[in-house]
Amino acid sequence: MREPSLAGMIWRQYRLERRMFWRNPSAAFFNFLLPLLFLALFGAVFSAHQKDLNVIVPGIAGMSVVSTTFTALAYNMTFLREQGILKRIRGTPMPSGAYLGGIALSAVTNTIIQVGIVTVAGKLFFGVDWPRDWGELVVYVAVGVVCFAGLGVAFSHAIPNFESTAAYVNAVFLPLIFVSGVFYDSAKAPRFLRDIAEALPLVHVIDGLSGAMVKGTGLGHNAPGLGVVVLWGAAGLWLAARGFSWESRRN
Repeated sequence: MREPSLAGMIWRQYRLERRMFWRNPSAAFFNFLLPLLFLALFGAVFSAHQKDLNVIVPGIAGMSVVSTTFTALAYNMTFLREQGILKRIRGTPMPSGAYLGGIALSAVTNTIIQVGIVTVAGKLFFGVDWPRDWGELVVYVAVGVVCFAGLGVAFSHAIPNFESTAAYVNAVFLPLIFVSGVFYDSAKAPRFLRDIAEALPLVHVIDGLSGAMVKGTGLGHNAPGLGVVVLWGAAGLWLAARGFSWESRRN
């Protein structure tokens, strides 16, 4: 009997991850419903101010990239490690790349779906036209996914046990989305907050998505910010690989 290819094993694992995801209500809530609740809430508050809506829609799209990659993978990798699932997978004939590839593809799928929902909602309900530069949108979503996925896996190495995951993740996620201008124009923030935000990747992802969805400024306009995201992504991937462990900390 012919053994399945690596691509075939990744596809099988991906399909399993999708079924497991939809059977987990909390995962569906934080990946899909929470960003949409924020979009509905702030969209209703600023419904009479199109300028504010033009800020909020790309901001929520950027937040969606973070929630479906950084937050989801920090939770998932900590859970899998501490429950001994990674250790058991390591002892099976399945290649490590196939298992991790299926998890990564599932996170990418969630990002694409969520950004798509936000884009459609922006068009139908909040007066934001279809993206003016689809290429720029794809680039920033792709770079943002790689960046925050790497950072999410790397951050999971710092979480000592699954019970403390929520505290660790929210201690990063909540300040990040507020400092980075998800709900307001970061250019109007106090100077010290802007300096902090500009050193972090999310504000640059949001700027790129705003350029693609609202302003149509083109990819080159946000090139320095794109470089910041790439540097954070490279650091995240390096730390993710360097600190990765198949063993539970409790052992």
